[in-house]
Amino acid sequence: MFSNPHPDSSKAISKTGAIYAVLAYTAWGLLPIYWKFFGQVSESEVLSHRIIWSMVFLTGLVFLQQRSQELHQLFQSPTRLGILLITALLLTFNWGLYIYGVNANRVVETSLGYFINPLVNVLLGFVFLKERLHLGQKLAVLLAVIGVANFVWDFGEVPWLALGLAFSFAFYGLLRKLVAVAPLIGLAVETLLLAPVAWVLVGYWAITGVGHLGVDWSTSLLFIGSGVITSFPLLWFNNAAKRLRLSTLGFFQYLAPSLQLMLGVFLYHEPFTRTHAVTFGFIWVALVIYSTTSLVKQKFS
Repeated sequence: MFSNPHPDSSKAISKTGAIYAVLAYTAWGLLPIYWKFFGQVSESEVLSHRIIWSMVFLTGLVFLQQRSQELHQLFQSPTRLGILLITALLLTFNWGLYIYGVNANRVVETSLGYFINPLVNVLLGFVFLKERLHLGQKLAVLLAVIGVANFVWDFGEVPWLALGLAFSFAFYGLLRKLVAVAPLIGLAVETLLLAPVAWVLVGYWAITGVGHLGVDWSTSLLFIGSGVITSFPLLWFNNAAKRLRLSTLGFFQYLAPSLQLMLGVFLYHEPFTRTHAVTFGFIWVALVIYSTTSLVKQKFS
């Protein structure tokens, strides 16, 4: 009586959503390989070109989809524009820190940041949105704190790179949740707001002769491609989010940091010590508890 009248259609939609999710998170997980191709090019120059070419690609998509009116309306709203300026700065910080981490041979630590990120999201939801935490979430956050504390205790330093990535992206997600704007339009506006500064920097580097755009075709293509490899995973993610339940999508998000971790250890031969193993162990257990209890609670609520 209450069965789905089109079960095959629902299965097809879910399957398509899963494919988009795998594409998005696999692309994000393999991004370190792309940033490594830039070699000695500075992180700030790579970041500037990432912003510029992402802006070109995203605004092109907006006009191809005939959604320019949405852009115009957004620029008539100072409040929403102000929030997007803040999210743009957070995104710039996150992108720049990630590129730095990869080029500084700290891919393992960047993966730790994105493993921690879902738990930081829970924490920010509790602090700023007054969301109540169930027992599984509390335990997961506690275990994550213990894992980071173990890192600090054994290495004598705070994993600032991992925490910077986790908190900047979590605050980015929090603020984007508060502003009513479509994902593609919001990201296009963010890159539009950042592009003038990026253009000035690229122009300055060109005038002073230290820039790499146009010096050789391979680096120039990498600069242009940075916009594509930034934008496509986001579009795949948005398509996945439309087709999958949030709880289902959540399980795919661990694919990206898992791939980053494997790249760091097996491809780039970064150290993975006993301290890393213990810290990651606490984080992984926390994520299992968080995911399992959240899924069970959603199923029976």
